[in-house]
Order: sequence, then structure tokens, then C-alpha cells
Amino acid sequence: MASATKKPARKVIVTCAVTGAIHTPSMSPHLPVTADEIAQAAIAAAEAGATILHLHARDEETGRPTQDPAAFERFLPRIKQGTKAVINLTTGGSPHMTVEERLRPATRFKPEVASLNMGSMNFGLFPMLDRFKEFKHDWERQHLENSRDLVFRNTYKDIQHIVESCSGNGTRFEFECYDISHLYNLSHFLDRGLVKPPLFVQSVFGILGGIGPHPEDVMHMKRTADRLFGDQYVWSVLGAGRNQMPIASMSLALGGNVRVGLEDSLWSGPGRLAESNAEQVRTVRALVEGLGLEVATPEEARSMLSLKGGDDVAF
Repeated sequence: MASATKKPARKVIVTCAVTGAIHTPSMSPHLPVTADEIAQAAIAAAEAGATILHLHARDEETGRPTQDPAAFERFLPRIKQGTKAVINLTTGGSPHMTVEERLRPATRFKPEVASLNMGSMNFGLFPMLDRFKEFKHDWERQHLENSRDLVFRNTYKDIQHIVESCSGNGTRFEFECYDISHLYNLSHFLDRGLVKPPLFVQSVFGILGGIGPHPEDVMHMKRTADRLFGDQYVWSVLGAGRNQMPIASMSLALGGNVRVGLEDSLWSGPGRLAESNAEQVRTVRALVEGLGLEVATPEEARSMLSLKGGDDVAF
């Protein structure tokens, strides 16, 4: 009897979002704040298996999110030298920033990938005040309180401006879709020829103001993206807070990719803070491999997403 040919395992892109703008330094002693901490955390996440590193920066004195290119310049070259991972810079920054502020790192450093929020939305962080009572810095409590009256602005004009500002540099996008309408917004830009496939669609679940984390919400996102984009997209998910690993598991079962990291969740289990980004990467890698799948290498991800390559950046 002839032996069966072994089918290659499906490759899964694992993105790690290292620090972000949602959580504050008081919420976890493990949240990277300084350039040294961000560089070390990013490299450790890549060593643990992260394919893509999604990066924000922070003011080293206050821990406040910043889009000052000088803050990024203190860690980007070190991460590039220390890992082969794809580097993805935020254009989301913080909901409290202007679009021009948010754009500065991506236009200055010309990364392979930049995140792009696909619609305006309420962005409610204030429920975290029920969990966290003591803060190191004066701005932290107000940061959360202000989200009761906060619209994260991403108009059609804003989105087009970001696309046109970055596309000439060969930067492609992680399209962050917090609700079904964001998928339709992306379809609009695809129909106009302003964005090109393959689309890297990051569906976000569990942020107050966006779609919820119920399995039916995940299925609704996937069905809608399939109908709108067919074979023109690569799907990934992130679940906020305690939803991180359950949402990741659903994505893997549905043929998708995953994002983890301390930007999205501070936790490694019920009431247990993750001690590092690398810990979350190792956890999701175990899920990937437990399903008979393989984590994509950075070069495999570059092929899957049609990226320009790690040498063609400005850092």
C-alpha cells in the first residue's frame, strides 16, 4: 500500500502588541514603558514565536502614550537588529490624539505594516475604574474617566489621508475592525482601489463601543468578511482583556490568525497578571501547535501579506 502524502500544516500569523495606549502603568508592573523595556519585551516576544510585533511608544517619565518619533527611535533599531519579526507601527496612537499626531511614526519610519482603524466609534475604557483604584500618575484616572465622552475619530477623510500618506512608502496595513460597519468601510476603500489585496483584517472583540466577544459575534465578523472579501483577505483576531485566549481559540478553529500582547490584555488567567508579552505568545503558540498548526515565520508572513521586506524601512 502506498503511504499517504503528509499535508503541510497551516501557517498561523501571531501578532504581539507590546504596550499600546489603553492600559496605564499602574495597572500592571509588567507593562513595558521605557525604551529598554519595550525593546526587551519585543525581542523576547519574537523569540517566543511572535511573527509580527505591533508597537506603540510611551513617555518614559509619565508612562503616557506618545507618538513622538524620537520615542520610537530609541527602540526601533534595537528591535530590528535583535529579531527578524515584521514590525508594525500604530497609526491609532491614542483616541485622544489628532490624526496628524497619530501618523508621525509611520510616515517617518516607513514600516512594512502600520495599523489603521477603520471607523469612528465610542471607545469606553471607564469600566476599568471598577477594577483599578490606585494610580501612580495624575493623568491615568482622568484618561479612563474621559472615555465616558470620547469618540475615537476615524472619518473617511482621515482613513484616506492615512492610506495615501503611507502607501507611497510601500507600507501595508493591519486594518483594525471593531465592528461590522468597519468591514463595510474597508470594502468601500477596496472598491475605490485605494487599498489593495491581500487585506490583513484584524477583527477586534470586547472593547466597549465595538462588537462584543460572544462566539456569535466572532462568527458574524467572519461570515461578513468572507462575503465581502472572499479570498482577498487574511483574517486575524484580538480579544480584549479576559477574552484574549477564547477569541484566539475560535479564530484558530475557523482558519484565522491571532493577536496577543499586553496592549490587548494584561492577563494570563483568571485574576493572574501575565508577567510578559512572551508569556502570552507562548500560551497562544501552544494553542496553535495543539491544533496541529504551525506559527508562521516572519518570511512566511511577508509572503502571505505581500510585504516589502524588513530592509526597506527607515530605521
